[in-house]
Amino acid sequence: MTTTEQLTAADWVSAPTLTGQHVRLEALSPAHADGLLAAADHDEVFQWLSVPRPTSRHEMTEQITDILAQWDRGTRVPYVQVDLRDGAEVVAGMTSFYEINATTRTVAIGYTWLGRRFWRTPLNTESKLLMLTRAFDELGAVRVVWHTDEFNARSRAAIARLGAQPEGLLRKHKLRKDGTWRTTAQFAMTDDDWPEVRRRLTDRGEK
Repeated sequence: MTTTEQLTAADWVSAPTLTGQHVRLEALSPAHADGLLAAADHDEVFQWLSVPRPTSRHEMTEQITDILAQWDRGTRVPYVQVDLRDGAEVVAGMTSFYEINATTRTVAIGYTWLGRRFWRTPLNTESKLLMLTRAFDELGAVRVVWHTDEFNARSRAAIARLGAQPEGLLRKHKLRKDGTWRTTAQFAMTDDDWPEVRRRLTDRGEK
């Protein structure tokens, strides 16, 4: 069995399928265009993202092409979230690993969105549990980071519920779609936090 000490930088940018009880995370591909377009069902879904909501198959395909180019460069590992509840296999949204550093064993989770009909379901929590398990248990990460707009109260609350700790504000961190500067709220979780977080998230998913 491969240990975390034997892993290479290529392992950190691979995207094995991650399957839970309610959701499956599978590597993004052009074949997901129609499902993602159907899931991107409201402007509110993309309110805080750095890209506009795609409203046509062409626009969604362009976004997928750009994201896959980031994957080729090793700067992002994109996953599609597939809803498995009630025997369905419906594309629900996307999420990614980024800021990947195999040397320092750190990674960020973000670029996450779910169609509105999937809000307040178990999908987001279980997706994060799968990704955290991948990061800490399979890749041997020592630190996982989240970033969100300082004004995105729903995202900040969701990240905190996972057990990530707020680390402060990054002023003028990146540009929003409207050209204004975004102050970013940064959260992080370390391998020291992970055992208790894993237990709590697993217990939550089993209830």
